[in-house]
Amino acid sequence: MSAMDMEDARPTPVTIFGRTYHLRGEGDPGYLAELAAEVDRRMNEVADATGTADTLKVAILAALNIADERFQASRARTPQLDGEDEARLDRLVALLDEVLGE
Repeated sequence: MSAMDMEDARPTPVTIFGRTYHLRGEGDPGYLAELAAEVDRRMNEVADATGTADTLKVAILAALNIADERFQASRARTPQLDGEDEARLDRLVALLDEVLGE
């Protein structure tokens, strides 16, 4: 979608973790709403499991959970990551641990 098309696209209101966003994107607004609902569900799961209301921490942990599922699904299709990807993932996890102070 071009920048001009994005300006003409109607925003789709979605609520994620109690906050409403008006998003524009390519394709079906219903799909965008489904994605937002999944992110909201995952963030609420993390908040319930950890007992934290810190939005940034909840968002990062939810993103890590989603990324982990994606990587696990990818590994199921492709037996293993190459060394460079695995090293990058290890560095990302270490950096997140450092930033989150855990």
